Amino acid sequence: MDRREAITVLAVASLATALGIKPAAAERAVRLAQHARAAGAAGAAFETKFFTAHEWETARALVDLIIPRDERSGSATDAGVPEFMDFVLADGSEEGRIAIRGGLAWLDTACRRRFGKAFVACADPERSAVLDDIAWPERARPELSHGVAFFNRFRDLTASGFWSSKIGVEDLQYQGNTFVTEWRGCPEGALKKLGVSYGD
Repeated sequence: MDRREAITVLAVASLATALGIKPAAAERAVRLAQHARAAGAAGAAFETKFFTAHEWETARALVDLIIPRDERSGSATDAGVPEFMDFVLADGSEEGRIAIRGGLAWLDTACRRRFGKAFVACADPERSAVLDDIAWPERARPELSHGVAFFNRFRDLTASGFWSSKIGVEDLQYQGNTFVTEWRGCPEGALKKLGVSYGD
């Protein structure tokens, strides 16, 4: 099993567990999303199977707030996470589709109540203010429980999509499946963290 296949297996397992979908459906979604990412990189237009046009725009904005581009790697949209989500949700359970679609609507409603506009029309500080209220379940007010549940699920789906992508695998700096000509032992930093050393 190569590195890419190992990451795919991990993504399938996390999707099946987090979203309650069958492993075969999760694997199909991961593989289809990989093809969609490749097509997108080649310049082909992506046609959604699950998201409406407005939901697609909202999901793209939200995933990049969860995993933005930084000096180490690209953003969630760079990694094709929205395409991944669309495939997963199109093939997923009715419960999962309702939860995501309802959550995106909840997000718009929360933004309209506070700022008089939908999530995608809000400025970044306004978006962050709404998300800060639901991103930490233990600190969230009880009346925001639906938003908290949605954001937890959406964040898990974003992470699964990102770390099963080429960008995400590179971000992990995964070193497996490489030939080691000489074993020099565990790195010194790891030994210190564990409180152990060689030869003692």
